[in-house]
Amino acid sequence: MLIQVEMQKRVTSQGRVFFLDVDFASEKERLVLFGPSGSGKTMTLQLLAGLMTPDAGRIVIGDRVLFDRSQNVNIPARDRAIGYVPQDYALFPHLSIADNVGFGLARSRPWGLAPEDRRRVAEFLEIFEITACRASLPRELSGGQRQRAALARALIRNPRLLLLDEPFAALDTLLRARMRRELLKVQADFRIPVIVITHDPEDVAAISQTLVCYEAGKVSRVVSSLDSPAWLGLDFSPSS
Repeated sequence: MLIQVEMQKRVTSQGRVFFLDVDFASEKERLVLFGPSGSGKTMTLQLLAGLMTPDAGRIVIGDRVLFDRSQNVNIPARDRAIGYVPQDYALFPHLSIADNVGFGLARSRPWGLAPEDRRRVAEFLEIFEITACRASLPRELSGGQRQRAALARALIRNPRLLLLDEPFAALDTLLRARMRRELLKVQADFRIPVIVITHDPEDVAAISQTLVCYEAGKVSRVVSSLDSPAWLGLDFSPSS
């Protein structure tokens, strides 16, 4: 599915100005945004999800134009069919895991889930192996279990695109390796394109089919093959 992004956004905070100006496209199913902290990667995901609005530009996912300033198109976040998992997973601390997973379904039925939706929640709890945790609160779960719950919540509404902001950052080394494998399996099973933010070269090597490198609010390089000379020349030192 074609992912085409060309957008600009100016943000002022505490007297500081940050300007994002990015342009990239991919037809691959796994796209990784890589670069130093503060280079605009998370802002890019928020703009794609509709949580922020670009000042200018165009966003196309598949055959849908989600944003086009010149044509006055700006699809609301709720109608973009995009699943978004932020770095902290954003699970509701006062809701059980089952209620967290079913939250997106419940918004259209404030009086409670329909029977078919309850069955769907049970199915997703089983798919992500968290059925035993259904009555637990997020604070009672391990990092891997919270990640699975967040993925289940993001995918239960059948999004066309999944956005993940540093999904493995809070996990230890062994769990990171396992969750990379699980993410690849989820992506293949659901046949959904994903855009992943990471600072870890091992994530890049395991996940990336298109690598978009960020630097100071701009795309410095797009690498479409990890065997290409462009990939071999990348600097993965801690400052990158």
